[in-house]
Amino acid sequence: MKTVFFTGATGGLGTSCVKELAYRGWKVFAAGTNEDKLRELALLPNVIPVRTDVTDLEDIRAALKKVKAHTDRLDAIVNFAGLTAFASMIEGDPVSITKKLFDVNVMGSVMVNFVFFDMLLKAKGRIINCSSEAGWMTSQPFAAPYFMSKRALEAYNDSLRRELLYLGIPVVKIQPGPFMTNITKVIAEDFEKVTAGSGHYADLLPRVRPLVEMGLKQQCAQKKLVFVVIKALEARKPRLSYRVGTSRLLSLLEILPDKTVDRIYLMLFKHWGKHPGKTSLAHA
Repeated sequence: MKTVFFTGATGGLGTSCVKELAYRGWKVFAAGTNEDKLRELALLPNVIPVRTDVTDLEDIRAALKKVKAHTDRLDAIVNFAGLTAFASMIEGDPVSITKKLFDVNVMGSVMVNFVFFDMLLKAKGRIINCSSEAGWMTSQPFAAPYFMSKRALEAYNDSLRRELLYLGIPVVKIQPGPFMTNITKVIAEDFEKVTAGSGHYADLLPRVRPLVEMGLKQQCAQKKLVFVVIKALEARKPRLSYRVGTSRLLSLLEILPDKTVDRIYLMLFKHWGKHPGKTSLAHA
C-alpha cells in the first residue's frame, strides 16, 4: 500500500483529494488543524489523521513521530495547505497578512519537505507542491501577498526539483485556477474589511464590487483538480507541472505588455465607477 503525507487535508479541496486517494488504496496521513474535520477523516478507510500546524517546525517534527509509528517510508508528500487574501499593501496591516501567507504557503512546504525527506528518500517517492495560477500569471491589484507567496513557492519548487534530480526524487508543482472552495467567503470577508477601513480606496472599492464578484463566480468543479492531483501522484513519469482550471479572462492578460495591462485595470476601474454595484460580496 502506497503512503502519502498530505497537508491541508481539512480544507475543502484537500478533503476531496484525501477521500479519493483513500478509496484508491493509498494510506493517507491527513494533516490539518481543523480537529472536527480530522475526526471525520478518521472514519474513512486508510486515513490516519495527524493534527499538524505547518507553520510550527516542532509541530511538524511531532507529526513525523506519529507517522513513523505506522511506517518507515513515504511514497509521496503533498503540500496542499494554503491561504489567500484580499488586501491593500498601503492600508490596513499588509505586513502581518503577507507574513501569514508566506508562513503557510511557502515556509510550510519548505519545513514539511525538510522534516519528512528521509522517509520519502527510502521509498524513492515524489513531492507535490500546490502552487496557483498566481504563481505564473501577471499580478492583480489587492492580491500582492497571495501572488508574492505563490511566486516564491514556484521558485522554491523549481530549485528543489533541480537539487533532487541527482537523488531521483521527482518534484511536481500543480497550478490550479479558481475552484469551488471557501475562497469565495474569505475574499468576500476581506473585501468588506478592506473597504470599511480604507481611506484611499473607500470611493473605488464599493464600485468595483461587481468586477470582483465576476471573478469569484468563475470557479471550476473540484473533481477536475482531484483528478490532476491523482495523476501527478500516480503517473509513472509525472510532468514537471500541471495547470488546471486556469481563468480564461486572466490568461488573456498574459499576452499583453505590462503597460497595456495597467491601462486595462485603470479603464475597468473607471468603467465600474460609473456603474455602482448593488449586490454584496458577503452573499457571493
